[in-house]
Amino acid sequence: MVNEAKVKETMISSDNIYLFHEGTSYHSYQYLGAHRAIENGLEGIRFTVWAPHALKVGLASDWNNWNGDTDPLDKIPDSGFWSRFVAGIEPGTFYKYDITGPSGERFLKADPYAFQAELRPATASVVTSLEGYVWKDAAWRRKRKSPYHKAINIYEIHFGTWKQKEDGTYYSYREMADILIPYLKEMNYTHVEFMPMAEHPYDLSWGYQGTGYYAVTSRFGTPHDFMYLVDCCHQADLGVILDWVPSHFAKDAHGLRLFDGTPLFEYSDPYKAEKPGWGTLTFDYGKKEVHSFLISNALFWLDQFHIDGLRVDAVTSMLKLDFEKKEGQYQLNDHGSNENTEAIDFIQKLNTAVFRYFPNALMMAEESSAWAGITSPVHEGGLGFNYKWNMAG
Repeated sequence: MVNEAKVKETMISSDNIYLFHEGTSYHSYQYLGAHRAIENGLEGIRFTVWAPHALKVGLASDWNNWNGDTDPLDKIPDSGFWSRFVAGIEPGTFYKYDITGPSGERFLKADPYAFQAELRPATASVVTSLEGYVWKDAAWRRKRKSPYHKAINIYEIHFGTWKQKEDGTYYSYREMADILIPYLKEMNYTHVEFMPMAEHPYDLSWGYQGTGYYAVTSRFGTPHDFMYLVDCCHQADLGVILDWVPSHFAKDAHGLRLFDGTPLFEYSDPYKAEKPGWGTLTFDYGKKEVHSFLISNALFWLDQFHIDGLRVDAVTSMLKLDFEKKEGQYQLNDHGSNENTEAIDFIQKLNTAVFRYFPNALMMAEESSAWAGITSPVHEGGLGFNYKWNMAG
C-alpha cells in the first residue's frame, strides 16, 4: 500500500515551482518524474515534467500504443510544468512523454527524472520506487568523519569492463559485491570510485555521455541492486565515490537534447552548447532551472544511494569557453576572457549545497588545467571543492 503521508511530496506545490525557477530546489526529484500516490482514494502514479515551451504533453506507453493523445498531461498555469495522475499503474511500467514542440513537431522523450530506464538499446523510462531497501550501513555512516583525518586510497573502475563472465556478459551489481570487495580489501583500498553509473545509451562511452541522470544504469540490475552493492562496500569499511558528469550530455533523440522542442537543458548559443570534440552538448549553467536539476541530482546520489562523494568530471570543459575548440568555434565572454562565469557560479553553488547537506562528502574536481582556487572556499572566491583529482601519470 502507498503511504498516504507521501502523497503531498509527489504533488508539485507553488513553493516547489518558485524554488525550481530560482535554481534552489535541491530535492526536485521528490516531485518531478513518476511517483506513487493516492488521489481520490485511488492508487496510481503522478507524472510531472518540466517542458515550458511544449504545446502539449501526453503520456505514452504500451496501453495506448505509445500515443499520448489519450492520456494528456495538464498544464500547470504560468509554471512550465505538466502533470497527470494515472490510477492503477504498477512498478515496471514503461513510459515516455509524447511532446508537441512549439513548431508543431512531435516526439517521444524519456523522463529526465526517471529512477530506472529500459535496458538498452530500448530507451523508455520505467516506473520505479526507490523505497523499500533496508540499509545495513548505519555503523559506517556514524563513524564517517572529516575526509582529512585519514589517508584515502581510491581504486577507480569501469563496472562493465573491470571483469566480465566467460561468455562476455556483465556481472550484476549483486554479483560484483562478492567479487570486487574482497579484492579491494586485499589491496588495502579505502574507497572505490565507479566511473559514471547513470543511464547512457552507448557502452563504449563508459557512461560519460549520459541520458538518464537519475537512473542507475539497468545494464547491471535495478536501483535496489546498486544500493546493495554500496551497502556491502560500507559494511566492509569501504567508501564509495561516483564519477558524476554535469559538464555535458548525449545528443540521443530520447534524451535531454531539445527536450520540449527548444534548447531547454543545453545552451541555445551554439558556441556554448557544442562540445565538438566529444559530440555532446553543454548544460546551460546560466539557467536557474538547470541548477535545480543538476544540484538535486548530486544530492540524490548522496542521499538515496548513500554515496560518499562525487568525482566531478571534466571541470575544465565547464570553466573554459574555448575548451578543445578551434578558432571560430567559440566566443569570449563580455570581459574578453575565456572563462564561463555562469559555470563558475554553478560550481560554487553546487559545492555550497552539497556541504550544507553532507558536510563530510568528498567533492573531487577532475580538472586538467592550472586553474587557481579549485579547492579554495567559495567565500574566498574559490570553487569550493575539497579535493582535486590527480591528473598526472
